Amino acid sequence: MSEHILVEREGGLLTLRLNRADKKNALTRAMYSQMADVLDAANAERSVRVVLITGGPECFTSGNDVADFLQAPPTGLDSPVFQFMRALFDFEKPVVAAVAGPAVGIGTTLLLHCDLAYVSRDAKLRTPFVNLGLCPEFGSSLLLPQLLGPARAAEVLLLGETFTGAQAAEWGIAGAALEDGPSTLAKAREMALRFLDLAPSAVADSKRLMRAPGREQLRKVIEEEGALFGQRLRSPEAIEALSAFMQRRKPDFSKFA
Repeated sequence: MSEHILVEREGGLLTLRLNRADKKNALTRAMYSQMADVLDAANAERSVRVVLITGGPECFTSGNDVADFLQAPPTGLDSPVFQFMRALFDFEKPVVAAVAGPAVGIGTTLLLHCDLAYVSRDAKLRTPFVNLGLCPEFGSSLLLPQLLGPARAAEVLLLGETFTGAQAAEWGIAGAALEDGPSTLAKAREMALRFLDLAPSAVADSKRLMRAPGREQLRKVIEEEGALFGQRLRSPEAIEALSAFMQRRKPDFSKFA
């Protein structure tokens, strides 16, 4: 078990809290594995009615821990990061997210698979996959163009443009943008607790119906993205980009033109 994931129970509410503040909640293989295990167990446990995912009032997550990723990059769909994606994608109960501060990479794309998401107005969301010589993941190459339109999605996915929590709410990625981190957490918790007063099987059936259209296509896209993501991690472009990130310099892609 990783000390960087805190699991808290409050009746039927299970809170999964990222707890690596000194590294801006950067995600490691151990953290992905634990989150996948927690979600799988919560899915099977009848007493868990709703899950809240948060990183706290100041930072959601800065994305993957690059050093950890480089040490043991994902080699297939059984790798920890893809196990987490699968667990969240297949989760049958409501999932609520509370986002404040940075939400980078999967910190943004996982919101597309939550039922409710609340963000602080000044949250900074970004999907810098291409900037790192990689490609979109977690179905974002399908879902973001559908949600934002092709032009805005290209700015987000191809250029890695940062957008705010206020924009995330305006674009439909989040349900609302709150004043700050504490109020965002409070709102997300308030909305999560409302599920405890609802008929659980009716909620589960309704979630399944809402997500049924295009679900198998989305599953295939996630698998295709995952396979290509693994290939790109070993590409010269990604090696240059990730090395530059570690060395705090600008990557040089001129030799790949």
